[in-house]
Amino acid sequence: MLVDTHCHIHEASYKLPVSDVLQRARETGVEKLICVGTSEESSRQALNFSDQHDGVFATVGVHPHDAKDGVAAIGDLVATKHKKLVAVGEIGLDYYYLHSPRDVQIAAFEQQLQYACDANLPVAFHVRDAEKANENTTVWRDFWPVVSNFPKLRGVLHSFTDSHANMERGLVHGFYISANGISTFTRDESQQEMFKNIPLERLLLETDAPFLTPRPFRGTMNEPCRVSEVAKHHATVRNCSFDEIAHHTTRNAEALFDIS
Repeated sequence: MLVDTHCHIHEASYKLPVSDVLQRARETGVEKLICVGTSEESSRQALNFSDQHDGVFATVGVHPHDAKDGVAAIGDLVATKHKKLVAVGEIGLDYYYLHSPRDVQIAAFEQQLQYACDANLPVAFHVRDAEKANENTTVWRDFWPVVSNFPKLRGVLHSFTDSHANMERGLVHGFYISANGISTFTRDESQQEMFKNIPLERLLLETDAPFLTPRPFRGTMNEPCRVSEVAKHHATVRNCSFDEIAHHTTRNAEALFDIS
């Protein structure tokens, strides 16, 4: 069994027929998937979508792009204690586009972390650096102090592609590290080395569908069934079996998100 821990197939912009997508997921062993909210509207859609489909769970959160719009509604959604709500996310900091100012992003991030801690929910972190980051602008310089203020925080570094050092720092915080299609096609040798060194007991798999389609399906819309291609890749580069990757990543997902 596999778990797609991060996708967006619940959103209106997703163009593939949902019934077909879910059927293909089941046929490739993807029995559980998590639809991730990125705004108030998207979060409500994720919850509603999870209600309609077995094996589908949801998160609620405001993406850092939309932090300027406020996050109070996320607190209200968390307070409902919806039976399929498994995390707060995706939330964090994004200095690549700066659709919301940095100080606004940080404040929204902190507030949503408080919602997660108050409800004892894990967090799906979105962390993206500036295109030409340096020690004075890097997103990680702001990210680590914020999360350090929440010592009981649990979560996953979603779509992680950063340095081995930041991966190790995430592990020290007890976070999981999530790999997706990028790991199958990146030509960055340091990234590939980092992916190979994520401990199996901390590795999660995702698609981020409809984005980041893995090889050999580049150029097509991503969907949860493609998480099996990510699993195959990691089995190959680690010289282990597909079943071993599936076993560890499924167990990790069930532990973090309480979806066993």
